[in-house]
Amino acid sequence: MADQPTPLMPHATATWLVDNTGLSFEQIAEFCGLHILEVQAMADDLASSKYTGRDPLHSGELTQEEIEKGQADPEYRLKMQRAPVAVSRTKGPRYTPVSKRQDKPDGIAWLLRSHPEVSDAQISKLIGTTRNTITAIRERSHWNIQNIQPKDPVTLGLCSQRELDAVVAKAAKNKPVTEEGEAAAAPSGVSDREKLIEELRAERDANEKAAAEAAQEAEAEEWLRAKRAAEEAGEAPAAPSDEG
Repeated sequence: MADQPTPLMPHATATWLVDNTGLSFEQIAEFCGLHILEVQAMADDLASSKYTGRDPLHSGELTQEEIEKGQADPEYRLKMQRAPVAVSRTKGPRYTPVSKRQDKPDGIAWLLRSHPEVSDAQISKLIGTTRNTITAIRERSHWNIQNIQPKDPVTLGLCSQRELDAVVAKAAKNKPVTEEGEAAAAPSGVSDREKLIEELRAERDANEKAAAEAAQEAEAEEWLRAKRAAEEAGEAPAAPSDEG
């Protein structure tokens, strides 16, 4: 059983099992990958943090039949019925932690000052921002322009050094070559239409990223609100009801 995966939210799942089943603390602890004393503390309301229960039946991690087997035999070890799906990110817009989003303008300002050859589309993809924000910072019309200080986006944690180097190298490769007395030649194979399409695509990706981040924040805030409400009420949070 050592290789069996644990529930997606082990503490919340253990809370639900303590409140809604007759399973032993040892069975719950082993299934959730917790120490038996943690489960004991949850049952005695001694845990430092109270958790909103999470129904493993609803998620498919357990079945009622499996729980009944465990209740009938204290030596029985619960088996995970459906392992939680690993959370993975697709090759989409860059996600920036909430704590670092306020640093984006500083990173953008640094790129505009230090690498003017980098296009707005490239900055948008690298930092995870919109073309409007980049333009506002460039034209110094950004609402917070007085407090924006150019800082290396790598130092700020907005991108890796490898990603920055790759963007700068690509921009340098496409930079028009000038000769004395000659006009700059357009980058080979890159038309104005293609540039516009690339910038619009980057802006669309950034907007989609912003919407996804807002949804994630709303979901987290709702969970915290329910948890705090249960704590203020001084009672164990109610178990989520099955839908359908």
